[in-house]
Amino acid sequence: MSRDEPVLILTMKWGTLYSSDDVNRLAAQVRKHLARPHRFICFTDDPKGLDPQIEAMELPELGLPEGHGDTRWRKLALFRRDLGGLSGTALFLDIDLVVVDDLAPFFDLPGDFFIIRDDDLFRPKPLRKVNPARDKFLHSVGNSSVFRYVIGDHAYVLDAYLADPAAATAGYEISQQFQSAQLAKHGNLHYWPREWCVSFKNDCVPRNLLSYVRDPSMPKGAKIVLFAGAPKMEDVFAGRGHKWYRRIGNIDWLRKAWENP
Repeated sequence: MSRDEPVLILTMKWGTLYSSDDVNRLAAQVRKHLARPHRFICFTDDPKGLDPQIEAMELPELGLPEGHGDTRWRKLALFRRDLGGLSGTALFLDIDLVVVDDLAPFFDLPGDFFIIRDDDLFRPKPLRKVNPARDKFLHSVGNSSVFRYVIGDHAYVLDAYLADPAAATAGYEISQQFQSAQLAKHGNLHYWPREWCVSFKNDCVPRNLLSYVRDPSMPKGAKIVLFAGAPKMEDVFAGRGHKWYRRIGNIDWLRKAWENP
């Protein structure tokens, strides 16, 4: 891929959980940390308040059969062959994350599809070992907060879902599990380097009572900070999320990256 060729940054906003200000903040973080030409596109049901530099597009349709109104798995619509007339390489970013370093490596890494390994964002879960097959599958699941793909190249993910939506939702708890199973079946499930996408709670906040003597810090090599599990991003920046066993100290470095890119 030529570095002069514009790449796509995609995000999705629907409902009222996130505001246009949240999307504007994310777009500003991307502008700061991605020097190469790019288009920032927000798929949304309400474009009001979005920065003029953001391209607002209608939410892509899942294409569910008539009478099947479940849109919890809306992200799978990103795998449409005809995604709003777009083409080329795209990096999808959830709104509830903070970009803290250069995004160029996310495009420079050779290969096709890349995603976060969900287990990389959490502490080990020893009790899962009682079911080795289930544990193996869950260890393979990708977290769809940050993934790169070529638009249209993985339409088999959406095809498999639309072939039997009821079976898909019965067999998998969340869409990223189903998505990962389909990608793995086609040999296309690959993960970002572990240090690029980190959990605020598990990688930035010192463990246990050490959090009372040290403030959260950015791990070496981190490029994106995510808020997997609790506390959520809005809780952290509102000063919530403390537990008796986990103090959240000074986060000025993270707040600066979030508010003033």
